[in-house]
Amino acid sequence: MNRTDRLYALVEELRAVSPRPRSARWLAGRFEVSARTVERDIGALQQSGVPIYAEPGRTGGYCLDKARTLPPVNLTPGEAVAMALALRQLDGTPFRATAASALRKLIAAMQKDDAAAAGALAARVHLLTDAGAPPSMPRELADALVTRRVLRIGYGDREGAVTRREIEPLGYVGKPEHWYLVAWCRLRESVRVFRTDRIVSVSVTAEVPPPRPLRREDLDIPYGVVEQLSLS
Repeated sequence: MNRTDRLYALVEELRAVSPRPRSARWLAGRFEVSARTVERDIGALQQSGVPIYAEPGRTGGYCLDKARTLPPVNLTPGEAVAMALALRQLDGTPFRATAASALRKLIAAMQKDDAAAAGALAARVHLLTDAGAPPSMPRELADALVTRRVLRIGYGDREGAVTRREIEPLGYVGKPEHWYLVAWCRLRESVRVFRTDRIVSVSVTAEVPPPRPLRREDLDIPYGVVEQLSLS
């Protein structure tokens, strides 16, 4: 069994017995590898976001949080490739890194044969990359709404003059050419919209700002109609 298949099988084994634990020694015997190999595999799964935790004690072992994982997903190979293609469009947005993580979880949750067929189909799809594609967004900006911390930024205007500000992130606005971070600006004492490619420096502070509502009138941006994202 190759490593990719073993990682998939480890997750399904832990899912099958959840919430009971499986020891590294038991899993090593089940997959005919060493306990150290199992520990390395479990570490790799944890780093990729699989919710596996260690339960201490003589009868402990590794457990899978079943409520936070998907069983095998019945996507067709074509559907999986379509989603991979759609997620590629998130390059340059605040969700590029999380899109890559979501795709790995999606493929890991598919039936093994379907995942292999999806990989073969994806290998036949080629994209022309544009040298002018938007650069990846700094992680501190991409995670601004998740970390909920005050940011210190250097922001350049159209002429290149840079001001130093402390801002409280409130939301994102995206358009094909640029992404904007909506935030309460302590320098201007009002809501401002910052083009992320003009943020020349950013650092995350330890301060958690008080909650502020993001009102519809705060998004009165003269570049078109602003539509709220929906998951449905």
